[in-house]
Amino acid sequence: MAIGVAVLALLLTLFRQPLANLLWPETRIQQLLDDGRRALRQGHLSAADGSGARELFEAAAALDPDRGDVRDALAATGRQALEQARQRLAAGDATAAREALELARQLQVPQAEREAIAARLRHQAQEHDAVGDLLRRAEAAQAQGRLDDGPDSALPLYQRVLAVRPDHLQALQGKDDALSDLLAEAVAAAQRNETDTAARLLRQVEGYDPGHSELPATRAALNAALDRRRGQAARDLARGRLHKAADGYRQVLAVADDPAATQGLQQVARAWAGEAARLAGDFHFEQAAEALGQARALVPDSPEVAAAAQALQRAQGARQALETRLPAAERERRVRALLAQVESAAAQGQWLLPPGASAYDRFKAAQALAPRDARVRQAGARILPAARRCLDDNLQGNRLQAARTCLDAWQALAPGDPLLPAARRRLAQRWLAVGSERLGAGDVAFASRALEQARELDAATPELPAFAERLGNARR
Repeated sequence: MAIGVAVLALLLTLFRQPLANLLWPETRIQQLLDDGRRALRQGHLSAADGSGARELFEAAAALDPDRGDVRDALAATGRQALEQARQRLAAGDATAAREALELARQLQVPQAEREAIAARLRHQAQEHDAVGDLLRRAEAAQAQGRLDDGPDSALPLYQRVLAVRPDHLQALQGKDDALSDLLAEAVAAAQRNETDTAARLLRQVEGYDPGHSELPATRAALNAALDRRRGQAARDLARGRLHKAADGYRQVLAVADDPAATQGLQQVARAWAGEAARLAGDFHFEQAAEALGQARALVPDSPEVAAAAQALQRAQGARQALETRLPAAERERRVRALLAQVESAAAQGQWLLPPGASAYDRFKAAQALAPRDARVRQAGARILPAARRCLDDNLQGNRLQAARTCLDAWQALAPGDPLLPAARRRLAQRWLAVGSERLGAGDVAFASRALEQARELDAATPELPAFAERLGNARR
């Protein structure tokens, strides 16, 4: 008896659920529907272990194939599978999208609704092949150092990938690395003072990514190179190396709209114009015309250029008149007389003063008559040391206008003298020192004249910017 009871209990335990299903099928179907709907809400559409919405709803349908709510649940699972396919496709997960689309097909979602996603999947597969080819070509070009030198170089190819797949991580990283390489080249070019190359590379990078993180540092390197180039041009101007100064300022302006470089170029033009006028005064017409051409090429409408052109015209007219009017014997007589007057003025120590009667003035008159005469050149060589002493004496006494006359005589007598640039700076600094003192006393007009004189003498004088700022503040 006891054995029979035990066997009965075991059978009830083993077959409790199937018996419950037979005795209460409605309850089991409802449980399956509830579990399936929960899985559907969670996006758990299908699973091999039977926990997916599809499997749960199909189990309910097996118990009662005629129930409408079970059929509706399976149809809802198909629609959810279709939506999941769209989402996976949008996220770029083609494999998951295909699996969801296959589930939708198995659940008999209408073909018309499935076809749009299927077509996009086919297109994406073709696109993936094209992207892969572009990416391989871009990486090969980058490895060869061909970053941006034509449509088949690295950056244009990366751009084509990103036009199709904006979030493609490998293309984004490759593009960023290529831009970093270009910026490294730009910094190296800036450090070599190759400002045009650095600026060109910088513009290339800005065209691809104006917000690249390394752009500020590269711009700083370029600006430092421009500062060096501008400073060297100013030093060349101060030393009378006008060709080099003009080239330096032009290189700065080729890269940036730089007011200081523009002003420097104007100063070079004024220096050329002054040189043209001086050469014209010495009847060196060919050299004067060349200097005038240099000035005109830099600043064609400058008043100094116009004045130099007029000086050249006057000098040419004067020379022609002399050659027309004076016979050779008369010219020789006058040259001898003027040279004798040079000697007489020198004997009295009147090397540069008084104006019109000094040894220098007599020399200039003789030079106008016979600029290539050896006796005239020898007379100029004797006056040169006096011009240097005259400058020193007048500087010591702060007779700045007289010192400028001495300096101009020195310049005219020996334009290539290597000591001239230092002398010009000394006079410019003295003008600024006296101008600073007078500015402190409220004499703005004299300070303005001092600034103008100093700039004309040596635009690279270190004290100029601070004095100009003080004068600007005083004028406000």
